[in-house]
Amino acid sequence: MRTLLDLGQSILKRIDPERAHTLAIQGLEITSPFLTQSSSDPCLSVNAFGLSFPNPLGLAAGFDKNGQVPDAMLRLGFGFAEVGTVTPKPQVGNPKPRLFRLPADEAVINRFGFNGEGAASVLKRLEERAHRQGIVGVNIGANKDSKDRIADYVSGITTFAPVASYFAVNVSSPNTPGLRDLQYGAEFDKLVAHVLDARDQQIARTGRKPVLFKISPDLTLAELDDIIRIARTRRVDGLIVSNTTVSRPSTLESGKVTHEIGGLSGKPLFDHSTWMLAETFLRVEKQFPLIGVGGVSSAETAIAKIEAGATLIQLYSALTYTGINLVNEIKRGLSEYLWINSQPSHEILIGRTAHKWQGRFAK
Repeated sequence: MRTLLDLGQSILKRIDPERAHTLAIQGLEITSPFLTQSSSDPCLSVNAFGLSFPNPLGLAAGFDKNGQVPDAMLRLGFGFAEVGTVTPKPQVGNPKPRLFRLPADEAVINRFGFNGEGAASVLKRLEERAHRQGIVGVNIGANKDSKDRIADYVSGITTFAPVASYFAVNVSSPNTPGLRDLQYGAEFDKLVAHVLDARDQQIARTGRKPVLFKISPDLTLAELDDIIRIARTRRVDGLIVSNTTVSRPSTLESGKVTHEIGGLSGKPLFDHSTWMLAETFLRVEKQFPLIGVGGVSSAETAIAKIEAGATLIQLYSALTYTGINLVNEIKRGLSEYLWINSQPSHEILIGRTAHKWQGRFAK
């Protein structure tokens, strides 16, 4: 079965990126019942946000926008899967083309704009798989034409509380105009207060679900300070660091496609997002865990994220270039690293190099 998946991966690289992604999802839907569960070394298990993860490697939001294949991704080795971003109402997103490969850089630019089937459709799928094991988070967003975006996030919490293992509140996508404004000052404080209140109102019905906020790598340190102050005061469960970037490193080598508008992800995001992760870790002072995202493409980069401050890590873009075998390669590399260094768990590694990243991209 995995040989067929590898063959499919090589074929998908040759066609339009968005069409390839659609076909990949359809293929996983078909093969999911036949996939055997990939095991994880017990030393990779970790507890965070009140949840027990079999390993720290998760599928980032954006791959499975409509909640079609979370169980397939869990069977293929991920310790958790995050679906979405899901908006209350269906929306088509931005005009095509809106997904671009940067092969020379092993990167991707997207400007999807929260395209998706909407909350009702995703809820139905997650209800159908609710009896199955595995941690599945729901990444929630706001509709582009919403007159009250905070209300959209509250709606997402209320809708998915019965089926979500945790929530990721996406306020950092660069592809919905004005969305990133919700990261700042009084607006962020208001959003956090309303979202956490909505979560707390569901506890008697669904139990307490962790709520994390996903932030941008393009923040200034002063803006980050403000976010951390509010997050700590409001007692959020965690932060996801980080989303895609609108910046374009001077090292990019993929020609004119690098100038396409949208969020850049993949290898070129690694340094900047890891710096932001480390700066966040130092400011949080272990008050809550962090998920590190951005440029994870190997066991070495996964370890670097953990050492910069991540309790859990996520990836997505690297699958475009390396295929699904990367998941087990990273887990195996992390297990070997722990064995070589005589460490019983990766938790001992969390944040031990964070101070080395300080000031690297300060602005």
